Amino acid sequence: MTERIVVGAALLDGGRLLAARRSAPPELAGRWELPGGKVEEGEAPEAALVRELREELGVDAEPVERVPGQWPLRPPYALQVWTARLLPGSAGPEPLEDHDELRWLSPGELWDVDWLDPDVPAVREVAGRLLAGYLSE
Repeated sequence: MTERIVVGAALLDGGRLLAARRSAPPELAGRWELPGGKVEEGEAPEAALVRELREELGVDAEPVERVPGQWPLRPPYALQVWTARLLPGSAGPEPLEDHDELRWLSPGELWDVDWLDPDVPAVREVAGRLLAGYLSE
């Protein structure tokens, strides 16, 4: 079975990270994640990230850099995360698909939500970057 990549977006704006609460499937509903989705056959992960953010949140965004690491999901899927930012003129994010609430979290609020287990190490990695940027401002 070939490994399939799921991309997650650590969407950053003004030193805050966007969290999305799942509305489906039932076993994940109510928990929070980095928005994103499956990379299609022949699609680059960065292109999938842009497409998924448009479909799920209605935003125009660009990937900035890959967060080090890869985290196992249910086989054959593995999660890769990129930091991303909204493009100038993009609409604000709305929960359009598979989510019922969005929250912008400051560095001090990152652990106020119940993250899905596979997202926790990626959020930890992004938190270090956010705090480093926050402290250097």
